[in-house]
Formats: sequence, structure tokens, C-alpha cells
Amino acid sequence: METPIALWWIRRDLRLHDNQALAEAMRLARTVIPVFVLDPALLSSASQSRRRTQFLFASLACLDRDLRSRGSKLIVRSGTPVEVLERLACEVGARWVVAEADYSPYALRRDRAVAQRVDLRLCPGLTLQDPRELRAPSGRPYTVFTAFARSWWQRPAPQLDAVIPPPARLPPVEDVSSERIVAELDAFPVHVFPPGEAEARARLDAFVSGSDPPIFRYASERNRLDGAGSSRLSPYLRFGMVSVREAWCRASQLLERAPDEASRAGVRAWLNELVWREFYITLLYSFPRMVRESLRPEYREIEWDDAGDALAAWYRGQTGYPAVDAAMRQLAAEGWISNRARMLVASFLVKDLLLDWRLGERWFFQQLIDGDPAANSGGWQWSAGTGTDAAPYFRVFNPTKQGERYDPGGRWVRKWVPELCHVPDEFIHRPWAMPRAVQERCGCRIGREYPSPIVDHAVARQRAIARYRAARSAATDR
Repeated sequence: METPIALWWIRRDLRLHDNQALAEAMRLARTVIPVFVLDPALLSSASQSRRRTQFLFASLACLDRDLRSRGSKLIVRSGTPVEVLERLACEVGARWVVAEADYSPYALRRDRAVAQRVDLRLCPGLTLQDPRELRAPSGRPYTVFTAFARSWWQRPAPQLDAVIPPPARLPPVEDVSSERIVAELDAFPVHVFPPGEAEARARLDAFVSGSDPPIFRYASERNRLDGAGSSRLSPYLRFGMVSVREAWCRASQLLERAPDEASRAGVRAWLNELVWREFYITLLYSFPRMVRESLRPEYREIEWDDAGDALAAWYRGQTGYPAVDAAMRQLAAEGWISNRARMLVASFLVKDLLLDWRLGERWFFQQLIDGDPAANSGGWQWSAGTGTDAAPYFRVFNPTKQGERYDPGGRWVRKWVPELCHVPDEFIHRPWAMPRAVQERCGCRIGREYPSPIVDHAVARQRAIARYRAARSAATDR
């Protein structure tokens, strides 16, 4: 008898634990061939990040080792997914192609094209709830997070007993050629984000395990600019090296054994971040133009300033505002910054410098190891006040106060802006206020070793509010 064969098409699910697509492929077929397609539409995109690509490649190598330890191996082919999968299915006699569903505009177009040529089976796993089913009572997409979250929490919660264990063994893959992927480990900070599923699981364990896990302190420490209160799981969730379902289940179990309300608040705050992830994925599915167009129509014609030197100073971390500069330099060095730092530098670019949010969104996507079109565009539109669920236009982060509140003492700033390392604590977030004698004594002369602020925040805030009000008025008059 013919042995049924399925291709397990790996996209954003580089894991063996709790992989619903892999489980479905194994249910359908006796032989499962893991395949990853090097898609030129993604790898050659103008917004693609070299460090993110190399992090992906290194993690694919880890997945291949995990597969080989179970008797299988990863098959890698280059080309458009339609052509590669159709050719490979014919080559090995596969009846099905099984993959985890994705909801980005490109993924939807790609999968429709593939489904016309092969029997494509899509499985859940990227999200906890299906974005196609999350609708307001009117039938329209949710556009406000609080309403979305209220509906989300009313749905049946994932249960730990549904989490699928990894297969002990997989069928051997014989006589199938594969391309070799070489990861350039110097392209991303391996010491900060080691690749692979094992590292992802170790981080999740460290965050939710023990008698006093860090997640208990998440609510109180999540806003630290240095990111010390974060799980630092975002790059691994981005590529599915850890199952969001397993992460949710393991965290939510802690609500029952948390020793006090502060600990429960920490767990709920982290779970809420996973719901924000769901919200942004659902928004992008519902509004595919949000990566390039303001979701709020009244701000589509806002008058942005010309980029010029201000944008270059923001890129380089030379704005004269220590917290902004530390964040931008950490981003350039590590491809990651905390959520608080992301909001701060986004607010500064859009509100203080009055530059188009899409310039920042594009830069982030080119820099971030965890860069994701849904979260990136959603986060930028929130900060810019142009999204469906956004900070109001008159909310403008004060970069000095943000630094003082979320990096008291300036330890994080001193790490990333070494010109300020000897500046006294009282001036670390406002070095321009140092008397000349203090500047000389600490070796940080403003305008020489460290720049003067490129804008006056108080003036810039009023200018931004006026510009946004003008856009709203013009939209009302049309």
C-alpha cells in the first residue's frame, strides 16, 4: 500500500512542543517531511532586517538538530512557496501540505495561491483565538482594546491539558535534497538572544517557575527602561519557538497560587500583553492597510516636518535627551528595547520632532529581532495617536520625566550613553542643566562631548498639539 506523506510547512512555528500543525500532519500521514521555504518576497524585502534573518537562520539550524535527534531532518528549499511546495509534493508524493495559519496581508495572499496548487491544511497556533472570529456584536472588527479584551476574556481559555507534547520520534526523511543554511552569528547579539526552541523554553521556565517567579513582579517592573522586568520572550514568540498557548497556560496557572494581590497583578499584566498581541494581529487582519496608512482618517493628511538632520540624530541616538539616546543606541546594538523605551522614542519622533510615524515604523522593522508587522505598526500608530486604539493626540511623553521615573539614578543611560557616565545623578536625565563647572569636572561639556537638546520639549509639545488640532479641524471641514 502507498504510504501517505505530508509536508509540514514551517513558517512561524519553529518548535516541536505544542505544534498543532505538526500534530495534524502526523495524524494525516505516516511520513511527515519538515520543510522551510526561503521566500525571496520576504528575504529580499526593503524592510527586512539582517539581524532578524540571521536569528531565524540560526534557529532553523537548532530546529534541524532537534529533528535529527528524533530521526528526521529539516528540508530547506529556495523559491516562491507555490513553486517550491508544488514541486516538492510531486517529488516525494505528498498528499497534503500542513501549516500553521498566519493572518498578515502577505501570508493570506501567499496561502491562497498555494491552496490553488496543493491540498493545504491550515491549523491554529499563531494566536490563542482565531482573528477571523473576534468581532463586535455589530459584526464589525473591534477597534478599541478594552472592548476587544472584554470579549476576549469571555471566550473559553486555553487549558494546559490541551498542550501537545513533542514527538519522541519522527519518521526518517530519506533521499530528499536540502539546501544548507549558514547563519552569520555575528549579525545579531547571540549573548543577548541565543537562538532556538531550547532557549525559548528556558526563558519561559525562568519567568514562570519557582517560589517567587519574575512574573509576580511584572506589573511593578515592566516599565523599567532597561527591560529588566521583561520576560524577553518576544523574539521567540515572533518565530514561534515557544507556543503562545503553552506560555498562556503556564502563566495563568500562577493566578491560583500567587501569594498576594501584587503577584496576581503581575501575572494578569503579562497575560494582558498577550491579549494586546492578539489585538494587533486581529487589527492587521481586519485593516491590512494599517502598515502604511493611518487608521484614523482625520490624521491621514497631517502636516509632517521634513526629516533632515532631526531624523538622523534620532537614528544615531544624538538628540540630547539621554533616555531617548540610550534607547536608540541599545536598539542599534541589540535589536531590542523594552516596551516603555519603544513608546518613548516613538513619541519623541512623532510628537517632539513632528516626523511621520512611518519613518520610525520602518526603522524599527529594519532593526528589531522581534519585528512583526502587526505589533510594529499597531504600536507606532498607538504612540502617534493615529490608530484605532491610540494614545490621544495631546498625550506627549516627556523624555526627561520618563527617564527620571523609569531609570532613576541613570544606570541604564550610563551604560548606553557613556559620555554621561560621570554626570551626577541629579543631572543624568537633564545634563544641559549642569553648571559649566560641573560639566568640566565630569568631562561632559554640552555641545561637545554630548549634544544639546535638538528641540525644546515644552515648545515641541505645544507645536504638536496645534498641528494635530489643525488636522482634525481640516478633516471636519471636508
